[in-house]
Parts: sequence; structure tokens; C-alpha cells
Amino acid sequence: MKRASLITLLLLGSLNALNSAWAVDYPLPPAGSRLIGQNQTYTVQEGDNKLQTIARRFNTAAQLILETNNTIAPVNPAPGTAIVIPSQMLLPDTPREGIVVNLAELRLYYFPPGENIVQVFPLGIGQLGLETPVSTTRVSQKIPNPTWTPTAGIRARSLAQGIKLPPVVPAGPNNPLGRFALRLGIGNGEYLIHGTSAPDSVGLRVSSGCMRMNAPDIQALFAQVRVGTRVQIINEPVKYAVEPDGKRYIEVHRPLAQEEGENPQTSPITHSAAFASFVSQSGSDKALIDKALARRAGIPVAVNAQGSASASTSVQSVQNSRVTEAIAENEGEKVTQ
Repeated sequence: MKRASLITLLLLGSLNALNSAWAVDYPLPPAGSRLIGQNQTYTVQEGDNKLQTIARRFNTAAQLILETNNTIAPVNPAPGTAIVIPSQMLLPDTPREGIVVNLAELRLYYFPPGENIVQVFPLGIGQLGLETPVSTTRVSQKIPNPTWTPTAGIRARSLAQGIKLPPVVPAGPNNPLGRFALRLGIGNGEYLIHGTSAPDSVGLRVSSGCMRMNAPDIQALFAQVRVGTRVQIINEPVKYAVEPDGKRYIEVHRPLAQEEGENPQTSPITHSAAFASFVSQSGSDKALIDKALARRAGIPVAVNAQGSASASTSVQSVQNSRVTEAIAENEGEKVTQ
């Protein structure tokens, strides 16, 4: 799969010239840092028929775009609308090894061994009641051209919807597992990271517990990952970090709903003792943290107390200023659906 550097992707994004999804290699940040990437702005074009198309172009999830741009039309944003692409993030607070999945942010991180990069991919995960389990495991098997054997539960649920599934779906373009699958060593082997014949399901909670990737992404991941690769699955809607330059960031995602009808924008988030310590430290501005926790924008937000970190005039600061303006612009628009 052809891959693009982050710099190239940002340049193309600034020209509104991306025509397909390019998986991005982010350089790993220096020791003690977890901040990677830069957010981008994009103007919806006449040919953009839906938000999922834009999400695939930037290899992110439509749900993540909606977190950052929470007043745009959720399916078909109007041409001319300026939106923010959430391509800056904090790395999860986990070992930088193998595959790391954060269910709450619908992302998979892969750390190629011996390389100073991390690859970030959007992900579809288990639906309510059939959640993808939080665990630490390994890749137990690599399966090219997988067949799909629906479980009894899946067959029963499909039959209730008037769909009778065959005992086995052969490999091919219509196979729900796509062309590649990685079996995980948890449960009875029923949990996979795989492709899909339904690309719009990537970035959503729709599976029976497996994790779905775009076809080019699973192909690229499959080619690199070996059997035995470590896989850590977490569910952390709040990430935070103190960077080496003293800047403090918090990145808040909408938590996964625990019951039908729950509003992830307002549902409570359970915080760890470590996060409580971060909030109480003298360098943190609690008012800014509370605002970020309420907004849940899905991108890193600076939360330094006044005077605790020096202001920066770097290119990133200028770029982030433009992103802030874009957020303010679309949050001032009337939503049309």
C-alpha cells in the first residue's frame, strides 16, 4: 500500500487535494512526550456525497470528525462548510509495542518494531451488548482470504431480521471479513481484527465484538504484523499528558454508551486517581479541564494554568489557531439535516 508522510498529508490537506485514504506514519515523539500530528481544516466540496467519504479520504472515523465539529450535519455536510480533521492526538498511556486499540476513540495504533513511527487507523468495534473486550493478548493467527462462519447468535439475530445466513460464507469480495484477518488469543478465538465488505461500518459500533478496518489498512497491517505480536485493548475516553516543554494537554472523547438511549455527550466519565492528581496539580487550570470534559472535542486541548508554560509562536501554534477558528465558525452555524 502506498503510504504518505505526515508532512505530505498536511500539504495535500491544505490544498483540499486528497482524493483517497492514505494511512499516515506519525514520527514518534521524543522521550516524555505523547503529542503527535497536527489538526487540519478541510472545506466540504460539491463532490463529497457524505461524511464517511471525507473520513476515508483522511483515514479517520466520521464519528471523530463529528466530535470535533459537533454542529455540522452528521451525514451530508453542506458544500462550503469548513470542518476540522482531528489528526492531532495524544498517544495512549501504554507500552509503545505492537498493536494498541483504544475503543473509546475508535483508533488502532501500530508500533512497527525497530522503527521510530506509529501508524494510526480508524476502527469499527463491537456494538452495545456485544462489546469488544478490554484485554491484553497476542495475535494468534494470520488468515488471508478468510471464510466466515456465522455464530449461532449471529444467525439468530439475522433470522429475526428476516435474513437467513448460510453456514459458511466463502472467501471473496462479499465476505464480511474482507480479504485479511488477524485472530486474537482471547476467548475461543472468535475475536478478529479484519477487513469488511461494508466500508461505512468502519468507525462505528456495529460488530459482534470483532474490530473492522478499511481494506487498504488491514492489508498494510496484515503485511507487517507477525504471529505473537502484542495486542492491548483499552477503553479510555480521557487522555492527558504533561509534555517536556511544560505544556499540559487533555483529549476527551465521548464515552461508549452503556445502555440504549444514553447520550455520550453528557453521560458521566469515570476518572482515575492519576487523572485526579493531574487536575489538582498547580500547573493545571481546572476551569479549562472542566470545559474540555464537557465539550468532548476529541482533540488535544491545552489546559495550562496561566503563566505555567511559555507561549509559543511556532508553526503548530499558528495552525492550531486556524483550527480553533474553524471550530468556532462551524459551531456558529445553524445545523441542517
